[in-house]
Amino acid sequence: MAGERILIVEDDEQIVQTVRRGLIYEGYTVDVAMDGPGGLQKARDVAPDLVILDLMLPGLDGIEVCRRLRAASDVPVLMLTARDGVSDRVAGLDAGADDYLVKPFAFDELLARIRALFRRSQPSSTPEVLRFADLTLDTGTRRAQRGERVIDLTAKEYELLELFMRHPRQVLTRDLIFDRVWRYDFGGESNIIEVYVRYLRQKTEGPGEPRLIHTVRGVGYVLREE
Repeated sequence: MAGERILIVEDDEQIVQTVRRGLIYEGYTVDVAMDGPGGLQKARDVAPDLVILDLMLPGLDGIEVCRRLRAASDVPVLMLTARDGVSDRVAGLDAGADDYLVKPFAFDELLARIRALFRRSQPSSTPEVLRFADLTLDTGTRRAQRGERVIDLTAKEYELLELFMRHPRQVLTRDLIFDRVWRYDFGGESNIIEVYVRYLRQKTEGPGEPRLIHTVRGVGYVLREE
């Protein structure tokens, strides 16, 4: 449902005007910043529901802007860039971006990705608490715990853990994880899954707590007890 507030942080005036005009026509409220520092300030001022963020910005690049946005909130971030290399996509996602669109792009695709991000960021209509061993995940509050210990998760870590906990003891292939969590066809070129599994293990394995997320070599990963 339109009406949400979208912040565009982009220094290409033509892209800004085209996207801004299209989003306003669709019913969104739109704010604009033309450089990195201005984008951060505008985000603090208007508290957007979603940020469209260019990778290459004057003053502060999109990667650093995204890191700072993510440190302050879970606002969905859609990264724009003229670069199509896997390493650039991974860098954007590692910084906390939720989706990635390569220039030039069709406005209809941008709009579809925005709608998808809003759907993903909405709380579940039927919140539930997922449990496995002594690990719990509340889908309403997005709060994870192991025993009494609260685990602080980023948006992508939460999505990955939720996927595991909805499919306990089932081996999840890399392709399935890419499709469900990142929605990108990186294939074997990226180690982003390994990176995020490592993040989850660091957070879910406290002193004396046995490993729950295991590697199945050549296939993927599985949530199971030893």
